[in-house]
Amino acid sequence: MEIVSAIDIRGGRCVRLYQGDYGRETVFADDPVEVARRWQDEGAPRLHVVDLDGAREGRPVNAELVGRIVAVARVPVQVGGGLRDMPAIQRYLDTGVGRVVLGTAAVRDRTLLAEALAQYGQRIVVSVDARAGQVAVQGWEQETQLAAAELIGELAALGVPRFVYTDTARDGTLEGPNFAAIESLVAGVRAPVIYAGGVSSIDDLVRLAPLGLEGAIVGKALYTGNVVLREALEVLGTGQPA
Repeated sequence: MEIVSAIDIRGGRCVRLYQGDYGRETVFADDPVEVARRWQDEGAPRLHVVDLDGAREGRPVNAELVGRIVAVARVPVQVGGGLRDMPAIQRYLDTGVGRVVLGTAAVRDRTLLAEALAQYGQRIVVSVDARAGQVAVQGWEQETQLAAAELIGELAALGVPRFVYTDTARDGTLEGPNFAAIESLVAGVRAPVIYAGGVSSIDDLVRLAPLGLEGAIVGKALYTGNVVLREALEVLGTGQPA
């Protein structure tokens, strides 16, 4: 299981939100580019960058900053936040981003999703963000009546190659994942799943590893020191790809 380091950007700074609440923000660094350097120097095999301003506004807002991260990155970078049309997707991929992450667009615009899959295939990831199993969109600020497991199954049948599944009620809380729910979800999905939400320790990662996940995104726990990346990579026996 790959350990993926999260870099969430808002107002040009590296932040973490509590349960996706824009009113409950903690700033951890003024320069996300330096944060990217730090995580890759500690062995991160992949960076997960989210433009929080973009997710809320429906268009990339911190694209220039994301481009600077990609320019210094020696590891693959996946980026999400406000990618809701083909030009925005193409601009990021043209800068060297390895994968783009579609959230709201994948739920609401199946024509766009189909076009993106046809053109970019494995470089497309769909983020399914859910609270109590129900999908949330628009920067997690709008809840829907869609069940996360059903949506993932439906989109996998359309050819989505992998998913990021975020438990928004646990994201940024350091409360630990809901392991039983994750195991049940993964068992019913044929595509690879990367999990995010509430990882608080290396023990959490050890418990996630045998559940069949392709990866786990770690955010707040890295910034607080609850998880030391080098130690986690050593314990799980994973690291930067050759």
